[in-house]
Amino acid sequence: MTRSIGIDFDWQGRFDREHAIERARAAEDAGVDSLWVSEAWGRDAFSLLTQLAERTSRVRLGTSIVNIYSRTPAALAQHFATLDELSSGRVIIGLGNSGPNLIEGFHGLPFEPALRRMRETVELLRLFFRHEPVKYDGEVFKLGRGFSLRFEPVRKEVPIYLATLNPKSVRMTAELADGWLPTMIPIDRLGAEIARVHGWMREAGRDPKKFTVRGPGGVTVANTQAQRELAFIRDSGTIAFYCARMGDFYYQQLSRQGFKAEADRVRTAWAEGGTEKAAAAVPAAMMSRLSFIGSTEECCERLDQEEAAGALLHSATVLEPDPREAGRILAKLVG
Repeated sequence: MTRSIGIDFDWQGRFDREHAIERARAAEDAGVDSLWVSEAWGRDAFSLLTQLAERTSRVRLGTSIVNIYSRTPAALAQHFATLDELSSGRVIIGLGNSGPNLIEGFHGLPFEPALRRMRETVELLRLFFRHEPVKYDGEVFKLGRGFSLRFEPVRKEVPIYLATLNPKSVRMTAELADGWLPTMIPIDRLGAEIARVHGWMREAGRDPKKFTVRGPGGVTVANTQAQRELAFIRDSGTIAFYCARMGDFYYQQLSRQGFKAEADRVRTAWAEGGTEKAAAAVPAAMMSRLSFIGSTEECCERLDQEEAAGALLHSATVLEPDPREAGRILAKLVG
């Protein structure tokens, strides 16, 4: 059985461009489905994706994610249509609301209304890609002049995946999007969550078979003890940061998924001792349900669990620094 695997590229810290391109090429040769670049308050997503587009030929290219506030729908349409042209039609549009900490604290923009803005952004992106004069009378955006892109997009329809958390926004995703990028859902609850999304799709007259869910936790291949320790420190630190420092959305998500007591302890630990103490307060049992660290073979088993739950696109991290060896490991994950 062949699995659809996606790998991520970091948006922060030190960066070796040539190593990233080597890694991308090795992933493509291994049969990886997609390369994903996120964006927060570090590097932008589109610059690296453009370079990856020029140095690969088959693998798909996604944003996981860009927010819907710091660029207008028209600017997003320009970026994505240009990247789709440069990559000969390989783009996946990944969008999210982000949160008030980033949107207001970094971009200096008001955060509300998140749900309505997301819906209108998706609708406008689809209009721009159809290459028709765009006239739109929304609650957030009003476009009355009938502008269209001054070049014809490679594709009239580009897949749009949404990163959503709360039930209202997830239901909108089921009604509107081509895929879902969930996060912080334990593996034992993933099947029920996906079944609920599929039910909302059917209510909206849509076919769940034409919708993609990416596994929320992903796997990290760590074939040595040192790699496992490094991965655990990284993953626990990430959960602690998002729970304690990125507003209430991720805290509420953990609480909805049955981790309220654990999330409260993490927040208390951060207030008392900062990053390290908060990361140490993340229980290993919670970690293993939200994400997975293990050998190549163990990670294949976890991916099979995600697949059985209904997630047909999987996130994988390979800590092996040699791109060629990492490619061989990815080939085993692909199957």
